[in-house]
Order: sequence, then structure tokens, then C-alpha cells
Amino acid sequence: MNRHSVLFRALALAAILTFAAAQGASACTGIMLRNADGTIVHGRTVEFGIPLDITYAVLPRNYNFTGQTPLGDGKKWTTRYGVLGAIVFGNLGVMDGVNEKGLAIGAFYFPTAAEYTPTTPENQSKSMSSIDFSTWILTQFATVDEVRAAVEAGEAIVAPTLLPGWPPTVQPFHWVVYDKSGKSIVIEPLGGKLVVSDNPLGVLTNSPSFDWHMTNLRNYIALSPRDVPPVKLDGTTFQSFGMGAGMLGLPGDFTPPSRFVRAAVFSATAFAVPDAQSGILSGFHILNNFDIPYGIARVEAQGVTHADQTIFTTMRDPQSLRVYYKSYDDQTIRMVDLNHFDLNAKDVMRLPSPTAAQSVVDMSGQFQPRKTAEAAE
Repeated sequence: MNRHSVLFRALALAAILTFAAAQGASACTGIMLRNADGTIVHGRTVEFGIPLDITYAVLPRNYNFTGQTPLGDGKKWTTRYGVLGAIVFGNLGVMDGVNEKGLAIGAFYFPTAAEYTPTTPENQSKSMSSIDFSTWILTQFATVDEVRAAVEAGEAIVAPTLLPGWPPTVQPFHWVVYDKSGKSIVIEPLGGKLVVSDNPLGVLTNSPSFDWHMTNLRNYIALSPRDVPPVKLDGTTFQSFGMGAGMLGLPGDFTPPSRFVRAAVFSATAFAVPDAQSGILSGFHILNNFDIPYGIARVEAQGVTHADQTIFTTMRDPQSLRVYYKSYDDQTIRMVDLNHFDLNAKDVMRLPSPTAAQSVVDMSGQFQPRKTAEAAE
């Protein structure tokens, strides 16, 4: 066997392993919350079976983009709106973000279900990759209604394109879109075309298709945040051991159907908090329930174990145009404010990849004698 054959087989094996890891270990969960003052916030977790180099970039207005396709350059456009978005592997395609009008989008893994439109010379000028698609939406539109009209009119086509830096296979995605009013849609590549669905709950996970998840919720309509009253049987009273009995039957595993149900239930039953700032913290508390500890969800590929984990969690405030995030290695909540940037700048601004480890505040030296502490209060 010659050197080139050995190299080819090694590369092919690496691609198979990476594909298997990504397909078997890729979970994301998205939610939306409505606050008492009428504002909304939304957010999501990001999980993957391999490390993702995630950071943030600001895309200015009047910046030129060219879509990537298997045949070369695709759709060309110039940005109308400035964008704050999470990018992966340095590719300027936005995986998750918000624009200056408060429109937000998230790309969620959609394995075994995504079916993109093949690129042809006839449709190449409208074609782009799955990550380009997120960027196109954020840089071109201000509302969900505008996005729906453009997608249903066929203004863009998502092609099965390899993404720079990503595993060497076509990455399957579907997308959730929100605007500042609280309206939301899901866009899915099904049967070679983009299908748009209303998303009244603002929830999304992964496969299967969104309509399947919404139908599956009917199996859980008896769940309630209210406790179950005692029951008397043949003179004996039976009482639940503690609060939460109304949620018996809530699925607790990490599969997309179970996470969709939990996300819908948690976001629908959470008490409305006063404002968006409080909503951000409430959203992080809810999303903490979807943390996947490293090792609890595994897949085997050619004798190699890959494990899913929650790499990244983000919450967005479309009113203030602030994005909040934390990572697996550092649970400190950080914030980026789109208003801070000159959106007429000539170049993209990029946040360096995070390197900081989790900080811990040592409170040992803050102790005081009891009477001194009481007096200070």
C-alpha cells in the first residue's frame, strides 16, 4: 500500500469518527421568556461531541458577503444591519446572534432530518451554506414577518456545503428566529426545501422535525406546576412526599424530544419576572436544567468514546441588544453590548477566543465576630 493510500484511509477514518461523534453527541436547547413589563428574552445551550472554538464577532453595516456552495461562490449580499453573533472556528458565519433591530437567530443541530437543496448552475446565485444562512437573515431583516416572506419567496437556498474548520461532512442545521415583539418561527430544510413554522412557545431542540415535537407535547398536557392534593383510599390518606408531584411523568433524559418537553414546560410555568434584566437571570436558571455533565451522554465510534457536554450557554436581550454568555470552563456570566460598537466601521470586530479559567471568590477573610456582623447589617 503506497503512502497516499495510507494517508487517504487515515483521513477517511478521521472523517468517519468525527461525523459519528458529531451525529451522536450534539444537543442544543432553546427557550423564550415573557417578562411582566412586556419585554422578552431568549437563549439556548450549545452542546457538541467535539470541542468548538466559539467566540463573538460584530459585523458592521455595508459589509459584503458571498455565500459558500459546493460549486464555489454563491449568493452575494451587503449587510443592512449590524450584528453581534457567535462564530465558530473563525468562520464569519453566525451560529447564534442578534442584530441592531432586535432580530435574533440560533442554528441548532438537525441530524438525520436536514435535507438541503443541491446546488446547480441555475440556483447557484441564490445558494449559500447553512451558517451563511444565519448571517444572511441577521444582516438583512428586522422582523420575523420579513424573514418568513423572504424565505417563502425563495430568496435564498441552503446548499449542502462543507464549512471551514468544521468536521469534513455537511453539517445539518435548522433555525429558530425571534424578533423584539416576541414573534418566533422555526425554519427547517425538509425534502430539499425550507419549511417555515410558527413557534408560539419559542422552544427548539434537535431532531426530529419541529411539527413532531409540537404534536408530542400532547402526551404531557396533564403536567402541572401545582401540587397534587392528598388522596383517601379505603379510609387511608395518601399524600405526596414533597412539592413537585404535579410534574410526575416529566421526561428527564437528554434526548431532543425529552428536552423539548422540559423546555416547553419550564418556560411556560416560570413566573414572569419584572423586566428583561431579571429575565436574563431567570433564563440562565432554566437553562441550567439542561446542562449535560461530561460523560453522562456518550457515543462509541470505532472504539473511541465521544461524550456530549454543554459547551456554551447564552441569553439575549433584544431590547437592550445585549448578549450574555458563560462556558463549560468558566461559569462567570459575561456580557457584550451591541450599542458599544460603531456599526458603520469598515471591518469586523472579533473577541479573542476565551482562555480564562473559572475564578473562585475566597470569602474566608470576610468573616466577622457575630456582634460586629449584626451591627453592620
